[in-house]
Amino acid sequence: MASEACKEKTSSVLPQMTSSSGLPMSSPRQQRMSLLLAQATLRISAIVFTLIAISVIVTNTQSVIVFGIKFEAHYTYSTAFKFLVGANAVVCASSALSLIFLSLFLSRSVPQQQQLKNYFFLLLHDVVMMVLIISGCAAATAIGYVGRYGEKKLTWQPTCGYVSKYCNRMSISLAFSYLAFFAYLLLTFTSALTLMSRPTTQ
Repeated sequence: MASEACKEKTSSVLPQMTSSSGLPMSSPRQQRMSLLLAQATLRISAIVFTLIAISVIVTNTQSVIVFGIKFEAHYTYSTAFKFLVGANAVVCASSALSLIFLSLFLSRSVPQQQQLKNYFFLLLHDVVMMVLIISGCAAATAIGYVGRYGEKKLTWQPTCGYVSKYCNRMSISLAFSYLAFFAYLLLTFTSALTLMSRPTTQ
């Protein structure tokens, strides 16, 4: 009788096992839901960042008179800034679509091989969007640097001294574009982690 009571006591303790750090061990389902929640949060953040960046860029304009001549600064006068707007727009729309994809397909009970394909395509999408947004940021940063500091070796004079308000607002939009890039950088890591955490056998 004593041995049976000991076995019952042991079996009642086993389900409450914790990890070596003293914290309860999380189940694979909890880990998957945590990763999906992190991905959804980052995608929503990317949508917000790109929307702010686009709204600041397209509404940014300034007119000045230099030596009796009127000059107007607008993003449409620079191919780099137009590319940045396009990159932000594509990333914003793709983030919304990927968020729908995440909620409709990855949370459903589908065969394991199909889940692996879904996670792979999601990772591929995140990598492409990350490269696109950093390309737009790099192009706009290069033009912005020349506009603010000039290029003495090429005798290019800085123009931000005349349109400081325009340059400052463009810097704000560029900062939000970089935030969208960092959001997709983290998304790439989480997508890869989600793909690696999936079992390869039934």
